[in-house]
Formats: sequence, C-alpha cells, structure tokens
Amino acid sequence: MVAADKGTATFSDIANEVAESYGFWLGDAFASGGSAGYDHKGMGITAKGAWESVKRHFRELGHNTQAEDFTVVGIGDMSGDVFGNGMLLSEHIRLIAAFDHRHIFVDPNPDAAGSFAERKRLFDLPRSSWEDYERSLISAGGGIFPRSAKINITAQMREALGIEGGVSRLTPAELMKSILLAPVDLLWNGGIGTYVKATTENNVEVGDKANDAIRVNGADLRVKVLGEGGNLGATQLGRIEFASNGGPVGPDGERAGGKVNTDAIDNSAGVDTSDHEVNIKILLNRVVGDGGMTVEQRNTLLAEMTEDIGEHVLRNNYAQNVALANACAQAPSMLNVHARMMRKLVADGHLNRALEFLPSGAQLRERGAAGRGLTQPEMSVLLAYTKITLSDEILASDLPDDPYLRGKLHRYFPEQLQERFGEQIDAHALHREIITTVLVNETINRGGCTFAFRLKEETGATYEEIVRSHTAARAIFDLKGMWAEVEALDNAVPAELQTQMRLHSRRLVERATRWLLNNRRQPLDIAGTIEVFRERCNQVWTLLPALLRGSDREWFNDVHQELVAAGVPDHLALRMAGLSSAFPTLDIVEVADRTEQAVATVAEVYYDLADRLQITDLLDRIIELPREDRWQSMARAAIREDLFSAHAVLTMDLLAHGGPGADPEQRFEAWSEANATLVNRAKSTLDDIRGAESFDLANLSVAMRVIRTLLRTGSMR
Repeated sequence: MVAADKGTATFSDIANEVAESYGFWLGDAFASGGSAGYDHKGMGITAKGAWESVKRHFRELGHNTQAEDFTVVGIGDMSGDVFGNGMLLSEHIRLIAAFDHRHIFVDPNPDAAGSFAERKRLFDLPRSSWEDYERSLISAGGGIFPRSAKINITAQMREALGIEGGVSRLTPAELMKSILLAPVDLLWNGGIGTYVKATTENNVEVGDKANDAIRVNGADLRVKVLGEGGNLGATQLGRIEFASNGGPVGPDGERAGGKVNTDAIDNSAGVDTSDHEVNIKILLNRVVGDGGMTVEQRNTLLAEMTEDIGEHVLRNNYAQNVALANACAQAPSMLNVHARMMRKLVADGHLNRALEFLPSGAQLRERGAAGRGLTQPEMSVLLAYTKITLSDEILASDLPDDPYLRGKLHRYFPEQLQERFGEQIDAHALHREIITTVLVNETINRGGCTFAFRLKEETGATYEEIVRSHTAARAIFDLKGMWAEVEALDNAVPAELQTQMRLHSRRLVERATRWLLNNRRQPLDIAGTIEVFRERCNQVWTLLPALLRGSDREWFNDVHQELVAAGVPDHLALRMAGLSSAFPTLDIVEVADRTEQAVATVAEVYYDLADRLQITDLLDRIIELPREDRWQSMARAAIREDLFSAHAVLTMDLLAHGGPGADPEQRFEAWSEANATLVNRAKSTLDDIRGAESFDLANLSVAMRVIRTLLRTGSMR
C-alpha cells in the first residue's frame, strides 16, 4: 500500500497501526506517505519527475524550457498536486488554457512572468480553483467559464486554440476538446481520467465514461510534447499513435509524430520516493529498536533528508529519459534485435505482447520495410520488462553479495545515513534487493535495453557474468564520469550530439564487457579486474594523440575538431575522439603483463602495427557486416574479436624483435626481415581484399586467415 498524498495520510497511518499491532516486521514502513512520511505534494516530486521527461523532449527539439518561453495547455487546476506543482516548474510557461471538473480557463496571449506569479498565488491559496484567478491578468479574449453553459468563442481564442474561423459558440465539452487539440508546444496532464485514445479504439474500450465527450485521438493531437504527470491520461495505443502520426502539422501537411513516454515513466518519481522512504524506515527502525534513537528523532531525521531524497529520485528520472533517448536513436537499426528480444520474453513467459500493445511480427516487418523502429512509448514498455527480468536473474545469483557492490548499497541512502549508520546499512533486511535494483538500473540505463540480451546471444554467458563484466568495464573506462560531463552540456550543445557521444562511449564499454567475458576467468573478480586495468588503460588513452598513426590519427583529429566546433570542451572532445582507439588498451595492458614491458612501449608498437597493416580499415569493414539475425550477429562479433586477438598476439611477437630500446619501426623491420616470405604474401593478399568492390563474411574471413598466418611466425622460431 502506498498513500503518498497528505490528504490520504490517515489511511497510511491506519495501515501502519494494523501492521504494528500484528508485529509485522515492516512496522510503520508498511505504508508510505503517512504522517511520519514524505509529503509528495509538498515535495512536488511526481510533477518534478515528469518534468524531467518534458525537459528532455524539448531539448531534443532544440528548446530550453527553463530559459525560453513555450505554450502549454493542461488538465487540472493549481490546487492539484501534479498540475499545480508542474505549472510552477518553469517561469517561461505560457499557459494558454486548462480545465478541471469545475471550470475552463483560457488566456489566449498570457504574459509568462505575470501568469506565473498568479499561478503561484493560487497554488498557495487553500482550496483554490480557476475561479480565484485574477481576471484582470487574463489577456484579451480570454476568461474563466463554468462547465455548465455554452461559451462565446472570441477571435483570440480561435487563434490560440486553432479553432475554425466560423465558430462563435461552443459547448464546454467542445471547448475542452479544442483545448486538447490546440496547436501549442506542450499538453500537460495533471488530472484524473483518460483523454487520449487511438483511432482504432472506441470509448467503451477506454473505460472512462465521464470523459467520453471530450476524448481525442492521438493522431489528432497537434502539440509537440505530451507530459504525463497524471496516471492513465492516454491509452497506450493513443500514445503510440501520437508518437507515430500526431504532433504539429508540417509545411507539407504531414506530421512527424510527437514526443511522449508512458505515464509509468513520467510519474515514477512518486513511487521511487515511497521506495526510498520505506527502505530508510526499515534501516532506522532497527536503530530505534536497538535504542540508538527515539521515534521522534527518526522522524526529524527523515524530514531533514527530504531534499536529498528528491535529488536521488530525480537522478533516476533523468537517467531513464537518457536511456530512452539512446534507444530511440537506434530504434530503426535495432528493430530485428528488438523483435528477437520480444520473442524470447514471450517464450520465457515474461511478456504478453497483446496485453502491452507491442507490435506483432507482421507489424514489425512493415516497420522494417518503412525504415521505422519501435516508438518511444513502446521502448518505455520494453525498458521496463528488461529491468524486471534482469532483476530476477541477478537477485537469484551471488552477484548482490560481491563486496565491490557495497558502495552502491551505501550510495542509495543519503549521506547523513551513510556517515552515521554504515553497519546498519550493511545489515539492511533488503540489502540484496537494493543492490540489485541499483545495479540493474545502472546496467540498463547505460548499457541499453538490448545490451544484456545481445551479449547472452553472442557469448552464451549468464546474465550474472554479463553484469559483472559490464560493471567492471564501466569503472575501467569511467563511463559515469564521461556521461556526467556530457550531461553538463545540456542546452549548450544539440541533444542529438549528446546522444551520439553517449552511444559512442557506451559502445566502448560494451566491447570491453565482451572482452572481459572472453578473456578473464568467470565469475569475474570485479574489484581486482578494475585494479589491474583502470589506471593503465587510462594512461594509454591519454597518450593516444601521440600514439595514433595514419588514418587513425586523421580520424581522431577530425572528430576532435568537430566536437570542439560544436561546443564540446577540449578535454572532453579529446576523450571522445579516442573512444574507438581506447578499446585495445585492455589487450595492451595484458600484453604488457605477459611480456613484462612498460605499457607505453607496448602501446607504441600496437598502434604502429595497426597503421602498417591497416587493421582499422578491416575493422571498419567488419562493423559494416549485417546483423539481421542472431547468427549474423555472432559471426560478426567472432570475426571482430579474432582480429583484435590476432593484433594483440602480433604485437607481442614484434616486441620480441629489435632488441632493448628499439622503436616500433625498428621492431617491425626486424620482424618483417625475419619473416619476409610470409609477410610479403600476406600483404599482397590483404591488398587484393581491400581492393574488392564489396565486403562480406567470405572475403573478410579470408583476410582473417591471412592475418592468422602471420601469427605462425612466432611459433616457427
């Protein structure tokens, strides 16, 4: 039970009293949001969480909602939690119209600053309604109307709401429908009811008779963004229709689709806050039981941590929106993977596609032929199922007990609790569940919706092994730090560029995960692996501008210059430019350990050899291979890993030539001279392959065989 609003706190208190009377172990943590819990309306947490989605959608449209005016229509009034708090989250909101169960508010040309102040006054006024809005602040042609009589429609209202020119009077239902269909920037749902359905649905199927007269179809919405602070404001098919065929009408009369997640994504902050409250109470109730504090002291501490809890929760909302942005950027190219993943979830009994309104096989084929992928509402559902199923796998494994993950458990709680109650946190009754939740969120939000599924397909590893390796890989290459720097560029560089940087860095970590799965003993020692690789991989990464040669160096410089020109700070641009060349640092560190050479010496030879054999060119061709099914993906991955492995072994062979102090060129010449026949034959064949008009698995497999012949040189001596 969760009763998050202070208006229903009594119900939580009653439930907790019952739990305590039966000696239930949760005590007053049984129901959140009671008199000793977090006031969600006071925190504004549900609205703030949904606003993270709104901000993200608008960033993708090149608009900063916190610095630039934008137009809004909405469902609700300023006394409501989600609507009221939401309409105070930017001083640049120009609220054109809104309605609740009592009134219709229309302000055709609002002043952003003045209307914000008036909305704030109404929010602070107990039991306020739109009737309390100061009418002198409403622009010409607007007004406040009861939902009981026909309304005269002014020219200003027609223009603001996109109503046809000849319309002079509307019923309240007709006007509310016009508000929903207004050509403004944002539709903010903070009310109760379902207002958007799909063309293919009827009102009976929706099941909200009270709003049948005003409900609209997703394809007819003309807003750019739909923000779902309230629950069930749109049906899932309505969202999908809006995302596919709704949105503003373009110059050609067509619609490119609007921006929308699902209500479960947008208003998840309230549930997340309740989760934190319950887990903190479980922790502190033990302290109270042991005599370490009184209940009153616990309640005071809970209140002191309100802001910290809000920040923790909103980080999750931000991260999920980033995950969805990344997924949607790759949706068309990943459609076949999504199809395979859904089939697997269905086969395992985890997913009912019809129940979740996910496309059938035939529908997916149609989208593939049209170059379209899953919509953002569909990706939102798939993201949820990915996290749920992966959580089950991880919780059933030994991974939550790994000592390295203790830090994730502690960081789930506010700093005050970490500093004072470290031992109690370690002994938390739900410590394994908390670790699993945090770990799965980090893995999927950063690795992507299909990441674990694909690696299981390709490597046959268990989900525990995959998440272990991914956790280590993220730390080795400091993915968290890179993404924090990318996040700092919000509204400073295009959102599309931020997504590209995230996807590029994520690709590095995915390759590193695969390398760890294939080259390190499982189950992986996470802390030990990070210790072996992180410092030295970073050392090589920093040296890349001086190490790269030929086309690799040219590509590095081009990317660096493009990023700087786009507004990315120089140090981050250098880091991002080196992402493709940073993956081999794992091999370089391992070769350094095997040969007892300095890592910088090994790196010099490695990248010099890459240029001389044009290995990057071959790698690019391998990456271009199709991966329409599991077997193509596995073949592509296998040949790519073979190339990296061969490169590492050849580097080790070259290090045995040239004598102490030799530079890479001298080592290569000594190695080539010692193996002249094989080297010349290999170069000739590789040149022929590079000259081919097209590349496929056949000629690239031959190229790999040729490179393998060079590996024999070491065993022939």
